[in-house]
Amino acid sequence: MTAGTAAVGHYLFDKGVSRLTVRAFASGVLAALGHNPTIAIRSYTGEVDFDPAEPAQSSIRFRIRADSLEVTDDIKSSDRREIESLMNQKVLEVSKYPEILFEGRAASAEPQGEGRYRMTMNGNLSLHGATRGLPVTAQVAQTGEMIRAYGEFSILQSDYGIAPISVAGGGLKLKDELKFAFDMVARKQG
Repeated sequence: MTAGTAAVGHYLFDKGVSRLTVRAFASGVLAALGHNPTIAIRSYTGEVDFDPAEPAQSSIRFRIRADSLEVTDDIKSSDRREIESLMNQKVLEVSKYPEILFEGRAASAEPQGEGRYRMTMNGNLSLHGATRGLPVTAQVAQTGEMIRAYGEFSILQSDYGIAPISVAGGGLKLKDELKFAFDMVARKQG
């Protein structure tokens, strides 16, 4: 089936091959001693509705279990546990806000070749009890029964009522901005 003759499809993300990471950045006078942690998101579900004949009508719904974020850097296990504990208890407050949700609809889909698009999804990100509008741009390729989307976006923690973590009397702290990178694969259902 070619992209032009395919029907609207319902796709689910494949966690076995998809990757979603968050990068935080150190600041302060001791920033050279700190590191910029990379955090993988391990537990999520997501779905996409996509019609190659009308890609600008696409939609997405993506849920993350907030306590599934894991530091992936090569650091001492005690440092990893400390960072993850701070992240779960003080930053994300996972007992109070157990889920992160992104829901969006395509705002634009610019063809980039056969079955390939540059798409912008206008959506809402619900995080830490706050919901904010968030446009996300991705390179999207649809081949057969599979969609692959990759790209990056940033958020400010303060937009979601999160105070960036500070240690060593404020000498080492994380910047407000977090950068997300994604390379997601979704497979057609039914």
